[in-house]
Amino acid sequence: MAAQIILASASPRRKELLDQINISYSVNPVDVDETPLLNETALDYVQRLAAEKSAVCIAQLGDSLPVLAADTAVVLGDLILGKPKDRDDALSMLRLLSGKMHRVYSAISLRGDKHEQAVSITEVTFRPLTEDEIAAYWQSGEPADKAGSYAIQGLGGVFVKSINGSFSGVVGLPLFETAELLSRQGIGIFK
Repeated sequence: MAAQIILASASPRRKELLDQINISYSVNPVDVDETPLLNETALDYVQRLAAEKSAVCIAQLGDSLPVLAADTAVVLGDLILGKPKDRDDALSMLRLLSGKMHRVYSAISLRGDKHEQAVSITEVTFRPLTEDEIAAYWQSGEPADKAGSYAIQGLGGVFVKSINGSFSGVVGLPLFETAELLSRQGIGIFK
């Protein structure tokens, strides 16, 4: 099947989610500076990054298929927890999340006939974690490249006491919002 969109991401999780809803795509990952701006809210942050990623991809490829980009951030209070820099950073993030509720913001940006964006905000509550669990989880290798140092769809799912919102949004691509944006640009899921 010919590609319907271009995915501006190398994330295996985003690819799996698009596969799940039968959207064919080609991949063109882009690099943008993911440093939050001074006083930038988490909502503005994820929306800006998703929009920048889709814009950079369009600039690289010119007029082509619609471009889908996304950005996900784990947020505790006003603190944006990105991907950990190293072991100590990951362990620190997991200690912060232990026994608390945090939010996961996932923004998507679709550029085709027009530019549209959507955001999913999900509340995730972790059970209290022990130091041994945190250390063992780091040793599994899973937290190394994940926002907030955990993967809900993997071993990190055992830490999740409850979730209120979009599971796929926490994974990195909210399917409900993605399907809505695709549909508005003439790309149907069930066609």
